[in-house]
Amino acid sequence: MISDFLIYSSIINIFVVLLLSPFFDGFTRKVRALIQSRVGPPPLQSYYDIIKLMGKEDLKSTINPLFRLSPYLSVVSIAVACLLIPITGLTPPLNFWGDIFLFIYIITVVGIAIIITASASENPFAYIGASRKMMLHLSVEPILAIALITGAINAGSFKIGDIVTWYHASGPNVSMLLATVCVFLSLQALIGKIPFDISEAEQEIAEGVLIELSGPKYACVKWANMSRQVLFCLVFTQIFIPWPLLENSLLNTGIALIKVSIIIFISTLIEALNPRLRIDQALKYNLTLAIFSLTSIFLALLGV
Repeated sequence: MISDFLIYSSIINIFVVLLLSPFFDGFTRKVRALIQSRVGPPPLQSYYDIIKLMGKEDLKSTINPLFRLSPYLSVVSIAVACLLIPITGLTPPLNFWGDIFLFIYIITVVGIAIIITASASENPFAYIGASRKMMLHLSVEPILAIALITGAINAGSFKIGDIVTWYHASGPNVSMLLATVCVFLSLQALIGKIPFDISEAEQEIAEGVLIELSGPKYACVKWANMSRQVLFCLVFTQIFIPWPLLENSLLNTGIALIKVSIIIFISTLIEALNPRLRIDQALKYNLTLAIFSLTSIFLALLGV
């Protein structure tokens, strides 16, 4: 029988990651506009955009079934991944041995789904965007995987809930502090914001991976990108900064939202004040950070 905790926490996780993500996106658009001395759109504009796109005609630029199905796969993957992150307490809705590997796999699927969509569209700009996105994913996602494995070594468990429980009780050590810093420095690349939005780059390749999308497919990919931003921010705040934590699950959810809002605000400042990097600059940055993050695993093996 499905437990009440699983139902309750799953509803909260999906609400925060999927349903609130357009609000956070509207928040970033508003903050970015204020920084640039503009009025900007209303905070709920991203909801309006998704609803509008859902009602638009779905133009099919190719008969490839991957082009039609991949956008929906990206949203479903985000929905499953969010159930592996603890928001209401120390334990996520789905908590089992090895869930850390499932999470790494699912977030990889999210990126691959968008890459497949672009590759199947047969548009040269989409091809360029897909190749850039693939290179970025291969260079940045190992950083998060290494940080999670560092936590697993310290906690002696490959369950995300056990990692958070250990870290919350034991406090930071050198290896986890190093892993936390590496994840923070890679967060802008993980969520695909400037200066790492190279796969879309409106001024260069006309949104690249998104160029052939329209209607509901375009809405799903935009929604998945918004939700991915919230998901990765939650990974950072809930796994690598799991404090403070109270007995009340609703208060814990409120604290999580506050922490995510702060991280998104910092991300928006970086986005508004920095130019886009070239692909070679982004790869050099990510690969340097990935090599540096390997140190955290060695320190964890030494018990430091």
